Amino acid sequence: MICTQCEGEIPQGATECPHCGAAVVVVTETVASGPTVADAMASPAAPLPPAAAPTVGAASGFKFDAKRWTQVDRIVGGATLVLFISLFLTWFSYPDVLYSQNGLSGHGYFYIVLLVCLAILAYLVVRAGMDPMPFKLPVPHESALLIATVVDLILVLIGFVFKPYGIGSRSFGAYLGLVAAIVAAAPLVLPIIQARRKPSS
Repeated sequence: MICTQCEGEIPQGATECPHCGAAVVVVTETVASGPTVADAMASPAAPLPPAAAPTVGAASGFKFDAKRWTQVDRIVGGATLVLFISLFLTWFSYPDVLYSQNGLSGHGYFYIVLLVCLAILAYLVVRAGMDPMPFKLPVPHESALLIATVVDLILVLIGFVFKPYGIGSRSFGAYLGLVAAIVAAAPLVLPIIQARRKPSS
């Protein structure tokens, strides 16, 4: 045993330190014993916390599936892509001065057509990649496409008829853009025209 005061050695059974005379205090420690293996096996196991349930209504990831497109969506998307490309092709040429203009440089308002085309294509891609849609349009799906394609058609038709400076000749891009704008709007406009032509019963 070691004295806590002088750290001298104390003989077994002594009541005070022979070196410094400090009283020897015997401390008895009670060690709390934990449950034995047998107790642990006999007692029922504590219930595990429930597994975290998946969050309901969590946003689903993007997974492109073209099957979500209707036939009208496919026609509108394909024609709109062609119209978008045509804006960068030659629309007007001036052989006398060896000069040509694409759709965007010929008519500044064709940038509206460019933005509408991008909006249509982006919307269709999101529609094919996410179900349900992450946003809700203020109008029905086909009505939104109808408005967008008709805006494109009107602007392209105006740009096709009225040439810049009133001179020059129309090139391949102008004809391609006009046809693409008509094809994009046709599957949405024709059902409305046919419905109005039907005699009311």
